[in-house]
Amino acid sequence: MANPIASRGRRSRRSLSEINVVPYIDVTLVLLIIFMVTAPMIVTGTIDLPRVGQSSQNPTAAVEVTVQRDSLYAVRLRQVGADTKKVSRAELAQTVRTLSPDANTPVIIVAEREVAYDMVVQALNQLQGAGFARVGLAVRQE
Repeated sequence: MANPIASRGRRSRRSLSEINVVPYIDVTLVLLIIFMVTAPMIVTGTIDLPRVGQSSQNPTAAVEVTVQRDSLYAVRLRQVGADTKKVSRAELAQTVRTLSPDANTPVIIVAEREVAYDMVVQALNQLQGAGFARVGLAVRQE
């Protein structure tokens, strides 16, 4: 057996089970200060959205595309007494081209309130892909 008196003079070799968190706190505070200093220097992009009050009058000689809830599009010339033609999305660009062969003729997309945003974007994409340069969205002025 080991002598209890002799073992008192020696240092016991226990393992420390504590974690020293002071260096982690120091690093965290340094990172916080770096982010606080650099955050105001980050330049964010600004988007100048059009306001309804500043929009000009709707052009009179335009093609109007109405996006309806039943997944159909109604196309007509924006004139008094013009006929409305219901078409599918595949026929949309060709129908607009037959009504107005000029690519610079304005095309106005009018959508009902309950229509999914996806249908409006698909119509806009298809008309721009067909070469129509002036495609816009109609809004209600209040």
